[in-house]
Amino acid sequence: MRMENETLHLIALNFIPGVGPRTAKKLISLAGSAKEFFLLADNLKIAGVKAKDLTGKSLKSYLQKAEDELNNGAKNGIRAINYLESDYPFRLSACEDAPLVLHCRGKMDLNASRTIAIVGSRSATSYGNRVCDEFITEMARLNCTLVSGLAYGIDSFAHKAADKIGIQNVGVVAHGLDIIYPGSNLKLSKSMENFGGVVSDFPTGTKPDRENFPKRNRIIAGLADAVIVVEAGKKGGALITADIASAYNRDVFAVPGRIDDSMSEGCNRLIKNNRAAILSSVKDLSWYMGWDGQKESQQTSLFSSATDEEKKILSFIRNGNNHPDLLSVNAEMPVSKVNALLLGLEFKGLIQALPGKKYQLIG
Repeated sequence: MRMENETLHLIALNFIPGVGPRTAKKLISLAGSAKEFFLLADNLKIAGVKAKDLTGKSLKSYLQKAEDELNNGAKNGIRAINYLESDYPFRLSACEDAPLVLHCRGKMDLNASRTIAIVGSRSATSYGNRVCDEFITEMARLNCTLVSGLAYGIDSFAHKAADKIGIQNVGVVAHGLDIIYPGSNLKLSKSMENFGGVVSDFPTGTKPDRENFPKRNRIIAGLADAVIVVEAGKKGGALITADIASAYNRDVFAVPGRIDDSMSEGCNRLIKNNRAAILSSVKDLSWYMGWDGQKESQQTSLFSSATDEEKKILSFIRNGNNHPDLLSVNAEMPVSKVNALLLGLEFKGLIQALPGKKYQLIG
């Protein structure tokens, strides 16, 4: 099967009202492929989907829209990566509601070994910008990719700092990639495309409507090893992203602020309620993630007692992929086998279990 043909049918599947990523993947599993689903769909009854949306005429219209989408994307320098392709981000593919197709523009590696998301208030303060700048500098030292939402405030500041310092820089937007919102970030987004770029699960022509932003936030969380909330008020998208990241078993960190500062209320509450680890220094990031150079040097000597498969798992854990689901995808092993290897590594004293079914190296 030609992969571009499958991408076409996956995009068309996205256009069927009532079919989300979870339902779509179940249907594909039953049919064998997205293309096969379209051959069978008018004979099926699908919960939440109206019969008229599965008629031959409707299905043909979805396929035409998908073809138009691919053509529009090509004109705008947009590439569609479907979830069956090897360059689809493995971290995101471990999430149940990962999109069938991710639209990308730029030169990026969405499977970089280390990826951190930074999110925060749209009304950033000088304190938030300064802290953000310090973390971007530390991320450059650690060879991390930045993911953020290309929105006003902390997001924009993080992207600008990453663009200036020269680390891979990925913006996740809540609209089609034929536009950039806010428009003031158009020049920035173009610069980011040299080493990174912009991604979206929305087709071209989609406007930045309010309801799209929470959907966008799941992509930010799903692409990263960890999410850092730099500044956040009582409510806002940054807190939604933190909640989603936690549900995805990602590490969540928050930068503390003054107790009487409304712009730090969300961060302080995340820390208080044990929903995020406190980052009181930029050096905390490498320690929490196990990316400390001295620690890695000590850990290398421990690998000698491990089998080849165990070394593979240890290597991924050392790079921050510390949940069985992520390890399964990254190591291309069944979860049952990964769990057996993890148990063996625990008995050897090479790793220890953490809350949330995560693991870290010992030593």
